[in-house]
Amino acid sequence: MEISGKSKPQPVNMKVVKAIEATPESFKEYGQVVEASPDGEEFGPKDAQLNLSQGIPRFYIMKLEKRSLKFSTITHHANVTQCLGSIGGGVWYLGVAKPSNVETKENAGSDAMQSKCGHFYVPPAVDKVQVFRISGSKFIKLNFGTWHAGPLFKPETMDFYNLELSDTNGFCHYIYVLH
Repeated sequence: MEISGKSKPQPVNMKVVKAIEATPESFKEYGQVVEASPDGEEFGPKDAQLNLSQGIPRFYIMKLEKRSLKFSTITHHANVTQCLGSIGGGVWYLGVAKPSNVETKENAGSDAMQSKCGHFYVPPAVDKVQVFRISGSKFIKLNFGTWHAGPLFKPETMDFYNLELSDTNGFCHYIYVLH
């Protein structure tokens, strides 16, 4: 998996990252890996711990095409959890970095930026991005503010289910060019 950090005046630099398998333990700093459970099992900590209280939930199927195993931008949703999973359990990849929202610009120093919706954050450094391999019948729940790039995959096309807010992609989300 390659991550390119680029900005207009500087040359592109690439970082090759070895993907690790997403498990409940390996992914816990970024969210949850939710796997199949028996029908009728009571709600508990293995279930997705969602917060969709900031708007109208949207659950839909995304048809994605030509998502190579390279990326140069990363995004986050500051005020909502998000769930992603492949339909059919195919292998896919997701680049992530820990949430980096801050209360005020002064709390983070000169690296802090302000989003179009008003919150402050510190963009992740390229060396803080981890790539996960997701396979089988499981899905990923991203915590508030978790930076993510993907889904990425090798086949020409894949379908994914996505649970987020109806306005997630038009409001309070930022794409940051890694450098």
